[in-house]
Amino acid sequence: MTRYLITGAAGMLGRDLQAALADRDVTAFDRTELDITDRAAVLAQVVGYDVIINAAAYTQVDDAETNEDAAYAINATGPHNLASAASATGAKLVQISTDYVFDGTATAPYAENTEINPISAYGRTKAAGEALVLQEHPAGSYIVRTAWLYGQHGPNFPQTMLKLAATRDTLTVVDDQVGQPTWTADLAAQIVTLLDSDAPAGIYHGTSSGVTSWFGFAQAVFAAAGLDPARVTPIDSSQFLRSAPRPVYSVLGHDAWAAAGLSPMRDWQSALAAANTAGALTQ
Repeated sequence: MTRYLITGAAGMLGRDLQAALADRDVTAFDRTELDITDRAAVLAQVVGYDVIINAAAYTQVDDAETNEDAAYAINATGPHNLASAASATGAKLVQISTDYVFDGTATAPYAENTEINPISAYGRTKAAGEALVLQEHPAGSYIVRTAWLYGQHGPNFPQTMLKLAATRDTLTVVDDQVGQPTWTADLAAQIVTLLDSDAPAGIYHGTSSGVTSWFGFAQAVFAAAGLDPARVTPIDSSQFLRSAPRPVYSVLGHDAWAAAGLSPMRDWQSALAAANTAGALTQ
């Protein structure tokens, strides 16, 4: 029987991974139970597992600009430790990465083999994690890049929009950054499908199909909740300054799924409707 180890188990994706693997032999560690930056602890803990899914990450994008060493420890050193351990035992490793490894200047979806060029500290640390994993355990590692995640078990964009809607008549949301809203339950299921297949190791883009802006996403969230989408108005990102630069274009291509004989994830609108039905937007 295949034994699975999930790190970052308390996070939004970590929780949904446990649900997706509920019928299997799974051990799930949060950061208090396994510090992935502790190499000795990692090497000791992963013995006996066939699959390791690393959902642990430093995701505070703005804070990473002034705490890059701390972000690097979790986003690069930790994955390196896990890859070393997986290589030593022959386990498969899934490393969750991000659209932030790209600079956002493209005008067509980023292919999996596009040269990366991160523009933020967070992006640099995640890019380093990718490189270290592929260097340490290339034959047994899957890099799954994702973006614009939302889910039931953590603070996220749809929940923020609906909370603000309860206290404000109108909201302004950025309309000049585009990407692919991705439900963590869908991503977790896609990762399980990947692991159950004979797909080759390498880089896969785990995002929903389709494209929208944050403004478009917010309007769709309002509509799903039975609210008037016209209450959301567009704003330029230059009027909403933050410490870390964001990729303007965060659309990822999905050719690797087809090459592996697998279907990409469904469109973001269908996923949003399913998430709403499941109660994931308001809890």
